[in-house]
Amino acid sequence: MEYKDYYKILGVERDATEAKIKSAYRKLARQYHPDVNKSPDAVNKFKDINEAYEVLSDKEKKNRYDSLGANWQQGANFTPPPGFEGFNFNQGGYSQSFSNMGDFSDFFSSIFGDLMGGASQRTQRTSRRTSSQGFSYDDILNNFGTTASTGRKKRTQPEEEPVNLDVTQELNLTAKDLMSEKPVSVKMNTVEKCMKCSGAGSSCTECGGTGIVSKSRHLTVKIPKGVKEGQKIRLKGEGKTDSYGRKGDLYFIIKFKDNEYTIDGENVTKNVEITPAEAVLGTKKDISTLHGIIGIKIPPETRSGKILRLKDLGLPKKTGGYGNLNIKIIINIPASISEKQKELYKKLLELE
Repeated sequence: MEYKDYYKILGVERDATEAKIKSAYRKLARQYHPDVNKSPDAVNKFKDINEAYEVLSDKEKKNRYDSLGANWQQGANFTPPPGFEGFNFNQGGYSQSFSNMGDFSDFFSSIFGDLMGGASQRTQRTSRRTSSQGFSYDDILNNFGTTASTGRKKRTQPEEEPVNLDVTQELNLTAKDLMSEKPVSVKMNTVEKCMKCSGAGSSCTECGGTGIVSKSRHLTVKIPKGVKEGQKIRLKGEGKTDSYGRKGDLYFIIKFKDNEYTIDGENVTKNVEITPAEAVLGTKKDISTLHGIIGIKIPPETRSGKILRLKDLGLPKKTGGYGNLNIKIIINIPASISEKQKELYKKLLELE
């Protein structure tokens, strides 16, 4: 899911006072209120503004949010810590699932769902409490530490709804990353349920009472030859870890993000700019490629958008060899033109 930078949404610094936060909220709320602002995105912005103020104006929620750390960016991939994905068992109490979180985002619900719905739900119930999947919470709360009537061994840990410990995250790669045989270094920012207090928070010194801890780690990922955009790379045991030591897997979804090359399988395309004079008369240019610097010949009367195909100068193929490098010609007017050049262009215009 998408990480939300509540400070950025309200336009305040992380050390902003309560007064500044409230002032910023009031200003933005008036600006984007759907009754006043009729732009298509006003409703969503208004929801984000209210959600940000809900967190930053509440001390407990703000402390928990700040514990995620300052290394996250708006729109970055975010995965909630184990145990916060839908249900919360806190000091023997019961918290409702996050499906009743109204207009709050999935990100908000994954971090603050227990704070919004937990306290009011911790009441004694005479009927059995069951989730929409038929999962019985009384089986957990009543049977923990007891011996079944069939004479089976006494349980050493509570039975609970299975938690998905796998993590899926996008991995942006450039053409040079795909060309290199070296593993790619990836920095990951994650949040985890506090192991010391099991997410209860309160007076816990490990998490500062937030119930979660923020961690940063570096991983090296081997990129296979011929990898396609959208393909998944699995790192076994590198996902989330629950309180019983069980580990999930980490899945990277490949995304191509390159400012120099457009990647299409093993073929890459690179823009090369030339002047109008070079386009008419032809020219020679030295260009950098994934295989080093080479000289190319641009023929006379070359039009903008023309593709020059250079074989075996693309990315490695899975079956061996390399793809093609496509040179796309872009005719560009120089940033500064002298008066003499302008006079020559005028004469050319008169001849057309």
